[in-house]
Amino acid sequence: MGRLFGTDGVRGLANGALTADLALHLGEAAAHVLVDEVGQAGRRPLAVVGRDTRISGQFLEHAVVAGLASAGVDVLRLRVVPTPGVAYLTGLLDADLGVVISASHNPMPDNGIKLLARGGVKLDDAVERAIEAAMGGERSLPTGGGVGRVTPYASTIDDYADHLLATLPGSRPLEGLTVVLDCAHGAAHEVGPRVLAAAGARVIPIGDRPDGLNINDGCGSTHLGPLRQAVLEHGADVGIAVDGDADRCLAVDHTGTVVDGDQILAILALGLHEAGRLADETLVVTVMSNLGLHLAMKDAGIRVVQTAVGDRYVLEAMKAGAYSLGGEQSGHVILSDHATTGDGLLTALHLLQRVKATGRSLRSLASVVTRLPQVLVNVAGVDRTRCDDDALLAAVAVEEAKLGETGRVLLRPSGTEPVVRVMVEAPEQVQAQEVADRLADVVRERLAL
Repeated sequence: MGRLFGTDGVRGLANGALTADLALHLGEAAAHVLVDEVGQAGRRPLAVVGRDTRISGQFLEHAVVAGLASAGVDVLRLRVVPTPGVAYLTGLLDADLGVVISASHNPMPDNGIKLLARGGVKLDDAVERAIEAAMGGERSLPTGGGVGRVTPYASTIDDYADHLLATLPGSRPLEGLTVVLDCAHGAAHEVGPRVLAAAGARVIPIGDRPDGLNINDGCGSTHLGPLRQAVLEHGADVGIAVDGDADRCLAVDHTGTVVDGDQILAILALGLHEAGRLADETLVVTVMSNLGLHLAMKDAGIRVVQTAVGDRYVLEAMKAGAYSLGGEQSGHVILSDHATTGDGLLTALHLLQRVKATGRSLRSLASVVTRLPQVLVNVAGVDRTRCDDDALLAAVAVEEAKLGETGRVLLRPSGTEPVVRVMVEAPEQVQAQEVADRLADVVRERLAL
């Protein structure tokens, strides 16, 4: 079979590419690799399984659980909980494997299966390859008392909520703030409002009535219109939006202006820097983060490490350098002192705590980043493997020299399509567009198929 795992687990159209049969065999294969890992430790292997609210998660959960239990793994069913909640509980419960059934911010018809290793961290590529190799293989299955036990875990939300609140100082650090929280009709619909209220905020929840079909549908971090409207309607201090599995967070200030992941990272980085808790005075971001963030960090004396696009690459760089903060413009923020993955609710709590502690509005805090206009042109029908073409690189160098420190150019070949993405930042929108168009012409000419 072809490569099964992508950058964030196994994804696809539920009951299309991602069937109950695939989910069952994935659970069984993961169990057999897991049993090999556990070896002769003298204990039964344990897995925890959680999901978001999309309706296909119900049959996929049962299929994965069946595969795990049929291979002799005990399973705790966490039911509906954010992805970072599954990661946390994998570590808390000393589980050998964590399973998340979610397609994150994707539309409802999609779904996915993400596997987590002990401690709630991403599986090593070698383990993923071993699980793929085990798919469909012939093997003996336990019988009688050797099969796994499946048990609902009653305190999922309590444990995760307690963990989130324990990362904040004091008992009600958000007292006095009015916050609109858009839960995207997703996995945070119960725990999100509960945690913010327990931290002292007055919470106005929206997108908190999932029906299995409406996850991410015109709401959440990918559709900020309803949040902006609610913030203005209620005169709220801040609006927070998470996505369907609540691993990312974006915000809206009291005027309805969007505060993106770059600005959130800057606010948190400056807070940690002032408190002496920003490891090695370093922030990890992807190459798509706005130059305005880089300039703000430079002014504050904070070093910026760049990675390829994708939270897995941010995590890898953070782990390699033992850094405490990293993330993406899209709202994936990783606070490694408290979590092993991006956590939208954790990010929201610490962002709101910064607003409350400083006595400044979110708008004022976010103003530290002056976002430069950013233009992205997708050039299709080209050879994406030849971005090192000498003439193309020379054209890029000419444009970069003109922009100097006030802008930048980035060429990104698609990982799967004959497309090269040309990204340009410049002080003015018109200038950015002109540079991007000129370079796009060079890409078409030099990399034509």
